[in-house]
Amino acid sequence: MSTDDPEVSPAARIPSPSDGVDGREAVDRADRPLTRAELRARRAAEEAEAAPETPAAAQHPAEPALPAAVEEPAVAEVSAVRRRSATPDAPAAPVAPDVPVAPAVPAPAEPVTRSAAPEQPVAREQPVAREQPVVPEQPAAPAEPQQPAAAAGFPADPRFATPEWQPNPTPAPAPRRRRFPVILGAVLGVLVLVVAGFGVISLLQGPRVDSVKIDAQAAIESSGTRMILTASQALAKVDPAQVSVSPAAPFTVDTSGRSLGIRFTVPLDDDTTYTVTVKDATGTDKQRKSTLQATFQTPKSTIFLLQRNADGDDTIFVTDLGGKNAVPIVQHQKIDDFRATADHLVVATEKDGTSVLLVMDRSGKNQRELKLPGTGFLSNLQVSEKGNLVGYTFTDKGISATSGRASILVTQSLTGDGDPQIVTVGGKQPSTAQWAFVPGTSSALFIDFSGALYVEDRAASTGTPTALGFAQTIEGISRGTYTAIVSRGGDLVELNLADGSEKPLAASTPDFGVPGTIAPFPGGTLRQVATRDATGLPTGQIVTRVGDDGKAAKLFSVTGSDAIMQACPSPSGQYSAIVVAPKLVNNPYDQSLLPLPTTMQTHIIDTKTGKELVVLAGFDPSWCAAAPHR
Repeated sequence: MSTDDPEVSPAARIPSPSDGVDGREAVDRADRPLTRAELRARRAAEEAEAAPETPAAAQHPAEPALPAAVEEPAVAEVSAVRRRSATPDAPAAPVAPDVPVAPAVPAPAEPVTRSAAPEQPVAREQPVAREQPVVPEQPAAPAEPQQPAAAAGFPADPRFATPEWQPNPTPAPAPRRRRFPVILGAVLGVLVLVVAGFGVISLLQGPRVDSVKIDAQAAIESSGTRMILTASQALAKVDPAQVSVSPAAPFTVDTSGRSLGIRFTVPLDDDTTYTVTVKDATGTDKQRKSTLQATFQTPKSTIFLLQRNADGDDTIFVTDLGGKNAVPIVQHQKIDDFRATADHLVVATEKDGTSVLLVMDRSGKNQRELKLPGTGFLSNLQVSEKGNLVGYTFTDKGISATSGRASILVTQSLTGDGDPQIVTVGGKQPSTAQWAFVPGTSSALFIDFSGALYVEDRAASTGTPTALGFAQTIEGISRGTYTAIVSRGGDLVELNLADGSEKPLAASTPDFGVPGTIAPFPGGTLRQVATRDATGLPTGQIVTRVGDDGKAAKLFSVTGSDAIMQACPSPSGQYSAIVVAPKLVNNPYDQSLLPLPTTMQTHIIDTKTGKELVVLAGFDPSWCAAAPHR
């Protein structure tokens, strides 16, 4: 060892090749403390060097016994440190005799660090036997994972640090989903409270309107339409005096449970808002009173008309009262007559010179032919809305003075079920001079050729005609009152068809003359009167409106060669349809089974004001109960 080298402590002494390690390893060992296994190995080597050599020992040096704790990994680590510490400039160390290599030692209990002293080449010197301190044995500590040694003067790089091992934590049990039951329970609780609250309020406030049901279209076309008002609780019986309708309209009342039925006995006006009010309505306990009120709007009216065409097909069309939206419904080579109900059109046509009766939807679809009593001709076509019946008078084609049926009255179902039913009186089929269905019923009022007046319910299977005396004409039947206006002798009377009572028809004020035809409507009549000059010659025609109180006003008039062929009120009497044949002298009749002037016009008049709304080309308006007279 050089005298310039600093004193080396035993723990930092650089082993020589005689210690069983090469120069690189010696340099590496100088930078770290020795383990117990290395200390034992060094002590055994020094003791072997200190012992006197024998020839046998010089030739075959005895291999020192190594403790079992020395294992291969420590040797591998020492070798690796030697290789890292060796430098090309280090002087070659003399080759030492072979020393048995100790087995690998276990990983050190503490991390291995380099010495802070700078590395310098050390002169090789012979090992000197030194007594090593005895290191007491301690129980082996558990091995820790090796980390790369940090370079001298630099901190350890955290990128190479082995992450601390942590066990996977046991996942906490997922909490049970309890939000939905809580929300559902809250919602149900709120609903129960709301329902209970409304129930209490209902009981405290008395009945109220829950719903209203009415067929507004049927209400303007026929009488007997019912409005069903449903209350929030069962109602005590409602007296008609508690009910009012605005605008005014006649009605009847019936009560059943929660339902209050209001039946309008006459058709209602079109395009009108009606309000029904029930005052002092109570529940069945009759404790709390309330006012029930409901409103509804009626639709605008439409009307069907017939146009004949000498050069083509005849057409039935429907239009509003403005006349700008006419739509053709039925076209046929020859149409004699037609009638309309809420659901059907009934059309009398011709085929091979005889009558054919067709029934279809109001749109003209689903046409089917109704069976007639034979081959012949029908006239006076009418329908019963209530009974769903069609009626007409029928005459056999081959009639003669001694054979055949003439003008027998026939009714049958619009569905086509069953055979036509012929009216009989005393077992005979009388010829009928005039007849009409009673509005709102299935009954027929008719006069036979002898002048006898009868009424019969045609829906009853075993019905028999009821005689009502004698009459010359049936002028009309009022809707909803079952009152007919008939002429007896030279007088006009109002005949109650329910009980047979009668009274004279009141004269109008002013008196415009004896009416030729009368058409009743709710609240009055339309009367057609011929005007005459001072000498009694006809000068024209007028249509007057006469109220139930007898007050009259002129509604429409024609003069010269124009002729009024028919005057019919709308179902409620709100409008009037007046059919005119202009210039009758130059207006020839057509060749149909029901011949009429070729050119016909229908004037739509506001019945209350007399204002003309529109003039339509055509005749036979659906508001009329029958076709115009010849």
